[in-house]
Amino acid sequence: MRGVAGEYPLDPKTTFAVGVALAKWVSASHGEPEVVIGMDTRESGPWIAEHVAGGLARGNVKARFAGLITTPGIAHVTRTGPFAAGVMISASHNPYRDNGIKVIDHSGFKLPDDTEHALEQDILSFSGEIAPVKLTVDEGLDAAYVEHLASTLPAGAKGLNIVIDAGHGAATHLAPSLFERLGASVTKMGCAPDGKNINLNCGSLHLDGLREKVLETGADLGVAFDGDADRALFISHSGKVVDGDAVMLICGRALHACGKLTEVVATVMSNLGLERALKREGIGLVRTPVGDKYVLEEMVKRNAPLGGEQSGHVIFREYATTGDGLLTALRVVEAMRSSGKDLDRLTADLEIYPQLLVNVRVKERRPLAELPGVNAEIGRAEAEFGDAGRVLVRFSGTEPLARVMVEGPALDRVKHFAHSIADAIRTELG
Repeated sequence: MRGVAGEYPLDPKTTFAVGVALAKWVSASHGEPEVVIGMDTRESGPWIAEHVAGGLARGNVKARFAGLITTPGIAHVTRTGPFAAGVMISASHNPYRDNGIKVIDHSGFKLPDDTEHALEQDILSFSGEIAPVKLTVDEGLDAAYVEHLASTLPAGAKGLNIVIDAGHGAATHLAPSLFERLGASVTKMGCAPDGKNINLNCGSLHLDGLREKVLETGADLGVAFDGDADRALFISHSGKVVDGDAVMLICGRALHACGKLTEVVATVMSNLGLERALKREGIGLVRTPVGDKYVLEEMVKRNAPLGGEQSGHVIFREYATTGDGLLTALRVVEAMRSSGKDLDRLTADLEIYPQLLVNVRVKERRPLAELPGVNAEIGRAEAEFGDAGRVLVRFSGTEPLARVMVEGPALDRVKHFAHSIADAIRTELG
């Protein structure tokens, strides 16, 4: 669930109903269930948490409140603690007015579709009075998560100079304290949340400030998190942006060298340059539809240790069940330390192919096979690019849009074909 806080479906009654429905579900499968609740820094987080907790209390389910914590932190606490489920209150990279509710089961994974549908029906059918519960932060719930993270980098980070931009979000306290504990010298940005400044011109959506600070301080690297810190993007010592594709190359190589990896799972949006760089190392790239859900499903199916998205949402199955920005930062530091190379050298051979995404509003959806004009333009692009380019046309699952992605060696030709395919879609579906 995600939307404007205070408006349906994040109004008081519906958020209370989430707790009622969740209590019914966990009570059916656990003897004396407990649910852990966490949140990011949005001003609406506390009252939403209290309404969810009130709904749980109505169903005689105890809620424990972790307070400010990351989404992967809640997933870890849920999986390793005495909790039937976890609830994260966050809208990730959205503005502060938005918020959301994400439910995680004891396995640490998101709920399967059939369970979500059953909960949804119970939420929609609720018609009782609401009674939110006052919550007090259960100090120390996040300690096991921080211990877990620190244990994955036993060599520490002594001597490392790092700039951390927490985006005034969930990583505000955890990220600086983690790296300082590991011995790094930390310069903090975006670590002063006021309930309204989460993601505001900072964090992983806005890297200019981080880049300036890295260059100003001469830091070894900079890392920026989104609101709930399940993703991370990096700035190299020279000011170069290092995105999720680059991280998968860096970490894929390291895992391959240890004999732990033969293929990486990424989405159809990952750059062709990643695919080619991995291929040179003897590593395969498996592509999925857009969305971390699909990446994780494919990773589980293939028992793959590494997967992720260009956006910086990277999953390390050895350590976590979700993308985790803090864990990703630790793995990047580990690769730098073990190789003796900085981020510029680690990504020097990653050629980023120009890529353009064009959204086209459509009146109807029809199979691409029924659109001869569109197929003709796609064919022209594929004939010109050969194996040095890609064309992807898909319909949005939530909006009346066709999404056209064209990637190739020359930006002018990429633009030409992206717009010619978009024009053909407008002609046939607009």
